[in-house]
Amino acid sequence: MPPEKDLHRSQWIIYTFILIELVIMAGTVMLAYYFEYTDTFNVHVQGFFCYDNSYTKPYLGPEESSAIPPALLYAVVAGVPTLVITLTESVLFLLQYTSKDLDSREKTIVTGDCCYLNPLVRRTFRFLGVYTFGLFTTDIFVNAGQVVTGNLAPHFLTVCKPNYTALGCQQALRFISHQEACTGNEEDILRARKTFPSKEAALSVYAALYLAMYITCTVKAKGTRLAKPVLSLGLMCLAFLTGINRVAEYRNHWSDVIAGFIIGVAIATFLVVCVVHNFQGKLLLNDNPPQDNLSNTPMINLPRVESPLEKYIASQVLLSGPVLKELSTPSLIQAPSHS
Repeated sequence: MPPEKDLHRSQWIIYTFILIELVIMAGTVMLAYYFEYTDTFNVHVQGFFCYDNSYTKPYLGPEESSAIPPALLYAVVAGVPTLVITLTESVLFLLQYTSKDLDSREKTIVTGDCCYLNPLVRRTFRFLGVYTFGLFTTDIFVNAGQVVTGNLAPHFLTVCKPNYTALGCQQALRFISHQEACTGNEEDILRARKTFPSKEAALSVYAALYLAMYITCTVKAKGTRLAKPVLSLGLMCLAFLTGINRVAEYRNHWSDVIAGFIIGVAIATFLVVCVVHNFQGKLLLNDNPPQDNLSNTPMINLPRVESPLEKYIASQVLLSGPVLKELSTPSLIQAPSHS
């Protein structure tokens, strides 16, 4: 096949993969948007028992009044990993850049025949792109669980404000299953029906685990044997404190927080291990061009095939050996004497 056809084929494959990735990313973002900001998916209406102590905890105000408000959480899980990954990749690139010869280093990676990507940009966008995809995926999993289950918050009856007399709750074991039983604020009631799993717990532990695994797998400098575990455990502790705060403020049950932790850990582990392969990508700068595999193979491992010509030459050498020896030996026969 001519080289031009191979080039066009490789370009077509690259463009196809880029298009597929963009479509998947756009679909993930749109699905997260519909779950988060629209009423496209109706929340399951779960009933409750009259005077159920599991749902009579005090309501401490909207989410914005929490010790960890949603705006702060989203800013941290989006900004901190982006900043850490960008700075780390830049430092690693500069360290390799200054330690190599300027004339023999690989600075760009050719993508098809149209554009050139710096290795720093390529690695940074790869890791951050996978992280962003996982962030939206976690949000989708959590919202889907909340919509399907409709689990009630610990302060549900406080914001629901049911009329127990009209509902006939003379007995505490009476089960109320219809949505019209609540008389409180509709937005607070809807938010109190979406608690399983905990979104804050899932997002925080996903960001913490992804960043901790990135630091552990990428930073190989001397003197970081203690710094890396301390930093990683510190990030995980912040994520667990977020879950504990949700329970302490009566916004989630322990089961909601644990389920959120499981989702965040599972998605982060899958992306790091199976997608970015523990962040073991191509070196930022590579001085040695790829060599043929045959040149790197030891000669002792290559099988030797003896040709018929070599066999013939060897047999002739063995036969001519005695003749050469006889010719090289001085003659002991003396010539006859004349009388």
